[in-house]
Amino acid sequence: MVTRIAVESDIERILELQSLNLYSNLSPAELAQGFVTTPITVAQIKEIMAQTGLFVVEQENLVIGYAYAGSWDYFAQWAIFPYMLSRLTQINFRGVKITAANSFQYGPVCIDRAWRGSGAFPQLFQTMGYNMAARYPIGVTFINQINQRSLKAHQKLNLEIIDEFQFNDGSYYSLAFPTTID
Repeated sequence: MVTRIAVESDIERILELQSLNLYSNLSPAELAQGFVTTPITVAQIKEIMAQTGLFVVEQENLVIGYAYAGSWDYFAQWAIFPYMLSRLTQINFRGVKITAANSFQYGPVCIDRAWRGSGAFPQLFQTMGYNMAARYPIGVTFINQINQRSLKAHQKLNLEIIDEFQFNDGSYYSLAFPTTID
């Protein structure tokens, strides 16, 4: 497996994976296997790519997963993120107050169903964190509380739950992680 910063030729496959795993497209049984909640358009993908904030994992030249990471300004176009940030600025993570300047939003992240449990996710997460570390010491994400598969996968990577919140009929966890090892 190879992990790298996404390029424009990856967009079609990223959109395909997004569609196959989007909450609104899945049955209740499929939701138990994990899902993404935020649909992202081609224009939004190109915008995050310009900020070097989209990462992919590929196997035999096929993109099998992706992860977004970017500034709170980029993610402010979705209402959940400003709300989430307003809560996070009241929280200290490992003794540091979380701010828009010292943290970034990570996610959505998606691994093709056939490759879940293969090591693709930890490798992709490591590549994303390494690339974001020069800009931010803290990464933050949210996970829908019904997405237990995602929560467990992230906890295996030592992300810490730092908040729980309600937004638009959903219940969520906020998780944080350092981008560098102490």
